[in-house]
Amino acid sequence: MIDMLFRRFLLISCVLMLPMLALSFRQTKEADPLADLQRKSDRGEIKLEFDQDRGYLKSILEALNVPISSQMLVFAKNSFQLHLISPETPRALYFNDDSYVGYVPGADAIELAVVDPKDGPVFYTLPQTKVAKPKFHRESSQCTVCHDSSQTADPIPRLLMLSVLPDPNGTAIKREAFLTNDKSPFRERWGGWYVTGTHGSQRHLGNRVVQEPAAAIGDVREFLKTMNLDSGANVTDLTRRIDTNPFPSKHSDIVALMLHGHQTHIHNLIALIDYKVRYPDRNGNSVEELAERLFKSMIFVEAEPFTDQISGSTNFASEFVNKGIRDSKGRSLRDLDLKTRLFRYPLSFLIYSPSFDGLPAPAKQHIYRRLREVLSGEDTSKDFAHLSEADRKNILEILLETKPDFASSFEKRGR
Repeated sequence: MIDMLFRRFLLISCVLMLPMLALSFRQTKEADPLADLQRKSDRGEIKLEFDQDRGYLKSILEALNVPISSQMLVFAKNSFQLHLISPETPRALYFNDDSYVGYVPGADAIELAVVDPKDGPVFYTLPQTKVAKPKFHRESSQCTVCHDSSQTADPIPRLLMLSVLPDPNGTAIKREAFLTNDKSPFRERWGGWYVTGTHGSQRHLGNRVVQEPAAAIGDVREFLKTMNLDSGANVTDLTRRIDTNPFPSKHSDIVALMLHGHQTHIHNLIALIDYKVRYPDRNGNSVEELAERLFKSMIFVEAEPFTDQISGSTNFASEFVNKGIRDSKGRSLRDLDLKTRLFRYPLSFLIYSPSFDGLPAPAKQHIYRRLREVLSGEDTSKDFAHLSEADRKNILEILLETKPDFASSFEKRGR
């Protein structure tokens, strides 16, 4: 029974939903993008079309405004559909700012995760069966699954992008994994994923399997230090490695992978704060401590710098940038750098998200206060040494023009 539930609720994207199911704290009416899509579908305002090649995939991506260029291909066996996944037959993942879609060719369901402004990550499946009115099945339950990745007394929904040492079948060697976000060393990223794009002399774990038996590896991190990763580097064409015809794109764009790691991390921290406010006695961290952790992640404290320029293999980067809210000088927090760091103006674009806007007042007030202190130059401590004077000035000016409630809080404290 436990194994069945574990397989059932493992989530998308090496976006493992590692514990999802103690969701009794969900108290709001469903307000996530899929709940909204379901209501529109039921009313006939949107029709989800089924095609014989990929089922509902294309229709769902269009309805949720998820770009095909965001496609990432993962061959690690981290899904309840693991029997269909291998280095020869990867799983495809797609995302935008608040929605994640997982597709396995030949699978009987599409996996989905969306971010509810109040409840954080919410998980669904959609059967790949042609019906007049398709129904998304929300995977919420009274059960618990596997183990708790949230570091709280009770499990909460989580999105985790993990990197593993995959054997030739796609199974994680020694069941060890590295968390992938902005702080991750480049060399530890994307094991079990395909990666397309260029990144110079930087090396990552993508595009390859480990032939050595687990018994010969010993300590995984020590083994990683000696691995020759050249064969997986600067790959721009996957057609020599796998059959890409089952997927709408032939790529697994490196820029998409980096942005995916960033935003899943931020979504998780926001969800953790919401949980803490609802259950103040179930976690050792205070709301202020968690808000400071979120603030530092949003402003890229400890982010791993790039040593060479990074370029994606699709138009994903330009599509992402073009969605940006811009100030009168044409600047946006979605503008990418990709030379020495991910963003030109290092503050997370998710400050505009409904999830951030829905943060409990004490957490949001703390983050706005810290932004005022850091961006005005009042706080120049070593944690923020990565921010130049120009960075602080640019970010502050962008926020004052494009984030009204921040501007209001700034004015109230006096410029």
